[in-house]
Amino acid sequence: MTNPSAAATATPVVHEENAHANQFALLGQRRFAPFFWTQFAGAANDNLFKFAFTVMVTYQLQLSWMPPSMAGLVIGALFILPFLLFSATSGQLTDKFDKTKMIRFVKDLEIVIMLIAAWGFVTANAVVLLGCVFLMGLHSTLFGPVKFAYLPQVLDARELTGGNGMVEMGTFVAILLGQVAGGLLVALPNVGHTSVAVGCVLLALVGRGVAQAIPRAPATDPGLVINWNPVSETWRNLKLANQNVVVFRSLLGISWMWFFGAVFLSQFPSFAKEVLHGDEQVASLLLVVFSVGIGVGSLLCETLSRRQVEIGLVPLGAIGMSVFAIDLYFASRGLAPATHDMGIGAFVHQPAHWRVMADLALLSLFAGLYSVPMYALIQLRSQPTHRARIIAANNILNALFMIGSSVIAGALLGAGFTIPQIFLFTGIANAVVAFYIFMLVPEYLLRFVAWVLSRFVYRFDIKGETHIPTEGAAVLVCNHVSFIDAVLLMAASPRPIRFIMDHRIFRVPVLGWLFKLAKAIPIAPQKDDPAAYEAAFAKAQEVLREGDLLAIFPEGAITRDGELQPFKGGVMKILEGARAQGIEPPVIPMALTNLWGSYFSRIELRGGERVAMARPFRRGFFSRVGLNVGAPVPPAEVQPDALRQRVSALLAS
Repeated sequence: MTNPSAAATATPVVHEENAHANQFALLGQRRFAPFFWTQFAGAANDNLFKFAFTVMVTYQLQLSWMPPSMAGLVIGALFILPFLLFSATSGQLTDKFDKTKMIRFVKDLEIVIMLIAAWGFVTANAVVLLGCVFLMGLHSTLFGPVKFAYLPQVLDARELTGGNGMVEMGTFVAILLGQVAGGLLVALPNVGHTSVAVGCVLLALVGRGVAQAIPRAPATDPGLVINWNPVSETWRNLKLANQNVVVFRSLLGISWMWFFGAVFLSQFPSFAKEVLHGDEQVASLLLVVFSVGIGVGSLLCETLSRRQVEIGLVPLGAIGMSVFAIDLYFASRGLAPATHDMGIGAFVHQPAHWRVMADLALLSLFAGLYSVPMYALIQLRSQPTHRARIIAANNILNALFMIGSSVIAGALLGAGFTIPQIFLFTGIANAVVAFYIFMLVPEYLLRFVAWVLSRFVYRFDIKGETHIPTEGAAVLVCNHVSFIDAVLLMAASPRPIRFIMDHRIFRVPVLGWLFKLAKAIPIAPQKDDPAAYEAAFAKAQEVLREGDLLAIFPEGAITRDGELQPFKGGVMKILEGARAQGIEPPVIPMALTNLWGSYFSRIELRGGERVAMARPFRRGFFSRVGLNVGAPVPPAEVQPDALRQRVSALLAS
């Protein structure tokens, strides 16, 4: 059982004193660097061990009971099996115990496993090594929830995207280096097996040594009673995740990304040989290109997100994944046949192959843009007491989707599909699945629109964004200049915002549809529609009661002359209703600047008429607009005139 009071009071750690210029600066901080290198060493060791064993079985051992064609499948299945069996238990252990102690225990376990594996390599005992594959899968199963639950406990909300990007990049670089090292070491004449054994043990020792420097990360739910039944606990974890619709559907979105990636990774050897007419080195080159693309995309997330959890990047990533997966099909058609398998030199010499590599690099880059914000969103929106169990549910879903990927790819191959046709099918399926997810969770689509608008229509500068709270109820108060004020506020906020908006704005084509998707609250003047007026304020109280952000434009309408209008009393009514429920939300004053006169604001035409959305390019492209955010005002100090003065001062700053 969990402690409900703990769930209600737990808060993420904020580290304003650790403000850094970019995500790479985290590597100089103890709260992140030892963890990063521990994760790096573990991922590298996993892949050195698995790849060396796969090569050994494929090329060096003659096993009647495991032919080379089955080696990769058997090793992959044994590695994934613990994720299905033990993820639920792993999530509970991570929530119950200090995460640093969990990490050190897992690294101790890795040393024991690698010592057994070292004996298996030296004696060329495939049965022992298969057992170690399963145990390394268990090691990764235990580490997975710790990895993703640790980050939000030591990084604040504005560091999560960068931290996740660094971990994702590091993981894929470690995978690549581990596989390259495993292939090279096991092929050394006479000393190959011994070299792999020594390498695995050394990496495990290095990982454990670095883990000793990780600072404490206390348990988030120490009173949790462990349920050792994996079936019932898995079901319970999925229900926990499903309590937050955005989180649960994000889990499905990440699992789909693993399905998508598994199709390509599993087909690289055959694609290199049968379609590109390359040798094993060409297959390795494809893996390098794919890994570098993922790493670059992961690192770009912080740059493109203004150091907040920007899920608007997810639709952009999905679009890129589909476009370049489909183009990979067309790039693969009509390649000149070769009389023998090409090496890397001959392969890169042909211009047609550069398009293939560009497609793979861009496809994986956009996959990085797709996955990192989703992981950060899950970490941010999950209750701290349940976070590790929700990550465990994600690992279970990932494993199931990867198994499904293998089954479907195998069925398509059996039905006569070529590998490029499978890539085409996957690209089209990705577009369909992404569209479905974004319709189920319109927040992704809304943030994408806000992201595009604030970067490609305007040059949007934000000052004082740290005043926007990353958790808890708050009332945002802003001047009203244009029809897209709400969209720009969405782009500036790390969290969803519910807006109270004039009911007439919902009649505007496209924008009205977007605001309905955003669940904006329509309000009409009390004298025109008393029922709608009261319903709007009742809905506002519900938003604050749930601990969300509520935004109001207290002028009551878009300015007609560009000047700040008197503030009406709606904000006072909201605060009075909140106080009656025992809620004291701070009020955050905001001012949109330089937006008057742009396409979405009104402009005076000949004859004195003021209209909006006329002369679309009257300010040119990328016109500079801004948002100035002021310090929170305690609700007891809020008065309409005083609040207007604060917004006016922000306009002048």
